[in-house]
Amino acid sequence: MSVKLNHTIVHCRNNRESAEFLAHILGLEAGEQWGPFVPLPLANDITLDFATIPAESITPQHYAFLISEAEFDVAFARIQELGIPYFADPQQKLPGEINRNDGGRGVYFPDPSGHFMEILTVPYGGWS
Repeated sequence: MSVKLNHTIVHCRNNRESAEFLAHILGLEAGEQWGPFVPLPLANDITLDFATIPAESITPQHYAFLISEAEFDVAFARIQELGIPYFADPQQKLPGEINRNDGGRGVYFPDPSGHFMEILTVPYGGWS
């Protein structure tokens, strides 16, 4: 059997704001609202469906996006232009730095709802 992740719901304070924030960073386009969701389609047929819920009900999650070196340059420039704090590590002990794990580049940054986003150019362990 072939099993693929199709979509996941991302809880946020404002579904449109969060979807458009990540879409802007990644150079994507958020979709039209569908019921309570604002979808953000990704290249591998997965959709992040942003859903507004009360802020006190949000449990921060981690979302990592594998992108090309050229896409990293553009996304990282957007993070810097917007003045978003960024870190080389998930523990947030290396502020204002990127990492070079497994021969690639990576960086962590918060989204408007407190989720910890990551962009990286090489998967962990170097496997693809």
